[in-house]
Amino acid sequence: MNEPDAEFAAEADHDVMPNRNARIDLSDPRLFRLILQLAIPSVVGLSINALQQVVNAIFVGTLGAPAIAAVSMTLPIVVLLAAAGQGIGVGAASFISRHLGAGEYLEASRGASTALALAAPIGIAVTVVLFLNMREIFLALGATPTIMPLALDYATTLLFGCTLMLLNIVNGFIVRAEGNTRFSMWTMMTAFILNAGLDPVLITVLDLGVRGAALATLASQTTAISLYVAYFIKRRGMVVVRMSHISLRADRIRQIALVGAPATVTSILSAITVVLLYGAAAPFGEESIAAVGIAVRLLTIGALLISGFSMGSQAILGFGWGARDFSRVLRAAKVLLSITVALSVTYSAAIVIFARPLVRLFSDSDSVREIAVSACTVFHLFFGLYGIESVATAMLQSLGRARLSAVVCFARHYLFIPAVLLFPAISGFSGVLASQAIAELGAGMIALFIMRRQFVELAQCGRHIRSGGMTNASWPD
Repeated sequence: MNEPDAEFAAEADHDVMPNRNARIDLSDPRLFRLILQLAIPSVVGLSINALQQVVNAIFVGTLGAPAIAAVSMTLPIVVLLAAAGQGIGVGAASFISRHLGAGEYLEASRGASTALALAAPIGIAVTVVLFLNMREIFLALGATPTIMPLALDYATTLLFGCTLMLLNIVNGFIVRAEGNTRFSMWTMMTAFILNAGLDPVLITVLDLGVRGAALATLASQTTAISLYVAYFIKRRGMVVVRMSHISLRADRIRQIALVGAPATVTSILSAITVVLLYGAAAPFGEESIAAVGIAVRLLTIGALLISGFSMGSQAILGFGWGARDFSRVLRAAKVLLSITVALSVTYSAAIVIFARPLVRLFSDSDSVREIAVSACTVFHLFFGLYGIESVATAMLQSLGRARLSAVVCFARHYLFIPAVLLFPAISGFSGVLASQAIAELGAGMIALFIMRRQFVELAQCGRHIRSGGMTNASWPD
């Protein structure tokens, strides 16, 4: 422990000792195998989460266009919650894995408990604010008299699950920080199966319409939170979550917030950039909007794959950093980088080569297909660099390097936003497509530069440790 604490002295030897049989060994020397063990469940979990949105849209689509529009109008709420949850979760996961690596299990438990204690009131506050202003929000989003009652029906039901959604996101990060990505995957899979099973029953059989879709989501979130509660009660993992471990000390909250804030802002910026992208494509006709939509979907699938690998492997990097095993952190980062770059380059090449047959899966319009082939090709020209961006972000977050992680996280958006506002006026629709490619190239180069510097620093620290020239106290978290 970093500090003496009489309140926890008695329990430190027993209640907060690690359950070593409950998770994958994060110190396993077989790095490639370990990364796959952690990353594959993370990729599956992210894919399931994305698929759940698709399944909801399919069943709601049977109710007609107004219902689809009504449910779509709640997307900003979901994005806001996901951004808040990701910020708290990323900060907590970095804090937990580093302290687990240092053998400070009580401090890791405090971090987990505090993160959940922060998430709950935020979820409740968001629920209250949205509930009191829901009609005005939908009016601002352009809800028509036909859509408004459906949107209110769906949203007011879904609001009761806002806090659960936020807690589930944070719980997922905590569990993954312990190396238990499989449990997180199975929890998301269970919630997805329940949601998919309840959708047709509540929407069609019981004729509850959009409210039925919201109730299905609420039931799946309740099931997920129940599984996480059971996980922590039964001590399936390394950390102990309990009320007595909640600590509102400024330095502890600051560590979580500084690392997590860039992730929150990035999620919000991502939503803004998509809106700007579609807005830039709009003057060139519906076919251009549809084509950009197809390219964005394919780009998102690739990003999920790469991000899943990086997210699942963060626990290894943070654990090694906390243990002051800098050589292992460097080796793990290089192995992860080789995997993600290989995947991103392969995916990029596959999209460019097979763009035409892939586009046919999304549209039967010849004009949309022709534009979409060009959009997919340009959007994926530099996607091979996304593997570098993803690993750089994951590594910096894991090591608690808040400022540098912000630089990498924001680079794409800082480059894209001015480009998409300027280039279409100069080059027309080609400028819209070029904006994405230029942002990808620039962000990849920035990530590569920062990562090379981090690799040099880690190599130097590893040599100092082996020569006995660096102590734990001489390198800041």
